[in-house]
Amino acid sequence: MLRFFNTLSRQVEEFQPINGNKVRMYICGPTVWNFAHIGNFRTFIFGDILRRYLKFKGYDLTHVFNLTDVDDRIINESKARGISINEFTAPFIRYFWEDFDALGMERPEVTPRATEHVAEMIDIISKLLENGHAYESDGSIYYRIAAFPEYGKLSKISFSGNIAGGSDRVDTDKYEKEDARDFALWKLVDEGDEPGWDAPFGRGRPGWHIECSAMSMKYLGETFDLHAGGMDLQFPHHENEIAQSEGSTGKLFAKYWIHSEFLKIDDVTMSKSKGNFFTFRDLSEQGYSPLAIRYLLLSVPYRKQLNFTFEGLQGAESTVERLRNFRSLVTDGGGSSIEPGSDGRKNPSSSEGAAGSADGPEGRLPTGRVSASTAIERFEAAMDDDFNTAAALAAIHDMVREINTIMADGGLTKEDQAAVLDAIQKFDAVLGIFGPEEKALLDADIEALITERQQARHDRDFARSDEIRDQLAAQGIILEDTPTGVRWKKK
Repeated sequence: MLRFFNTLSRQVEEFQPINGNKVRMYICGPTVWNFAHIGNFRTFIFGDILRRYLKFKGYDLTHVFNLTDVDDRIINESKARGISINEFTAPFIRYFWEDFDALGMERPEVTPRATEHVAEMIDIISKLLENGHAYESDGSIYYRIAAFPEYGKLSKISFSGNIAGGSDRVDTDKYEKEDARDFALWKLVDEGDEPGWDAPFGRGRPGWHIECSAMSMKYLGETFDLHAGGMDLQFPHHENEIAQSEGSTGKLFAKYWIHSEFLKIDDVTMSKSKGNFFTFRDLSEQGYSPLAIRYLLLSVPYRKQLNFTFEGLQGAESTVERLRNFRSLVTDGGGSSIEPGSDGRKNPSSSEGAAGSADGPEGRLPTGRVSASTAIERFEAAMDDDFNTAAALAAIHDMVREINTIMADGGLTKEDQAAVLDAIQKFDAVLGIFGPEEKALLDADIEALITERQQARHDRDFARSDEIRDQLAAQGIILEDTPTGVRWKKK
């Protein structure tokens, strides 16, 4: 039974989709004005795990993940460079999907762009004007907070008095508004200025908040199951989404809301505005693998803040390498073992202290099938408990220790081997931390890579040279540079 914390109710609730087995989910994506940093990717990776686990539970999922490709920053940057907003955002959209794919995330079913849904935004604004939830002032359109008594029901913030309810994307002093809390739905654009769109209420461009309402309701309907995003979006963005969506339809917007906590660096929230951030590419260029970055970002449950350190990232690198080595050993029949936290040498045959070593009569070890089955049960129980990834990882590592002890004590049967590999596949279907299995290299492949490495060294492309050496080392191929050339051997 899947239960998680619903921000809307401030309670842990059992998940019950609106329409049987079908789940409709919207997650706020990036604003494509720059490279996404790993704080952004912590949220997106949690969204990926949320997606994967809903599918793991057997739900028929429709997942919408938007790209915001028009806002004040994008407009200002494109004008400064003398190019259109499409020309400005195109490379950042490409870079984002490259990083997204490299980090092992599954592409959502629908990935709409804001600029392609302005007509839907105009339609919602027109309805809000008609029913009194919006008004015009100096050519711009604003949402009337006073017309929506439930405003604040998501963030639980008290709005007594005129408390500015905007964001860094809305200059509350620039436009004349009835109430400082009111936010822009449509911003006046002078004739000839770009970007701008024609609307019944005047030429302009959409405010930031209206974009997500239009895109989510177009693909998921006026009421859908689940809306997720980072904690920084809870207010004002998600609060405003609720107000304008429910103000236009009179219906519940989203039944469940999930918000992931911040990533910090040196205990300060990571953000571009503070300048204390790393992109995925920054870390990749330093030699850290996508699997290690992903592992670190999901290692702490989503409702807890995660403090990024390079020591933690190095630990994640070692952990995913041991997990992959473990899978390889089991695939090969379990002739030796790799103990998490060890230097990778074969364990002694003694099972003293091994998890589960007292199971069964006379203290015999559990079979691999029992260990795998227990691990799957614990894994699913952890994920059912508000997506507790830390407890889910603990279930995996406990299974690895038990199976290593069994392998050291005599190896796995074919049935045990199949059960363990099936468990690994299930874990990876949700967390994506084992990565694809690498096929063993043939001698001809090895020689070709060595030749390529020598050419890279000749061209002083040392990054590629090191990459090839690491690729070979990961598959147990040791290179020896000698005065007479390169020799290789298998571990």
